[in-house]
Amino acid sequence: MGKPKHERVLKDNEARAVTRTIRVSPQKLNDVVMMIRGKKAQKALADLEFSRRRIAATVKTTLESAIANAENNHDLDVDNLIVAEAYVGKSITMKRFRVRGRGRSTRILKPFSHLTIVVREVEEEAA
Repeated sequence: MGKPKHERVLKDNEARAVTRTIRVSPQKLNDVVMMIRGKKAQKALADLEFSRRRIAATVKTTLESAIANAENNHDLDVDNLIVAEAYVGKSITMKRFRVRGRGRSTRILKPFSHLTIVVREVEEEAA
């Protein structure tokens, strides 16, 4: 028996990759993700390669995974891929405490994020 097969959520010319529980705040991750939205996949990879933000390496890995999914699982042309969607979600937040002066303590929040990247194949425009 087994489970029934789920319908595909994405269109036939799309593929996605998801990375969960990334140790960075969603706000900082969204700053990096804004750089690649709507760009061609190869240009987005180059931008992430030379970005100075620490989290850019994780975003680049997720984008490479989405491109590999498009090529291997859905038979899409890698040269015609664009970053159709890239969005950030909020995950858990670890709560820690730091000792402060006069016998007090302060709560330290350590947020985590989720990242989803969707790539889409577009037809080449006739020049």
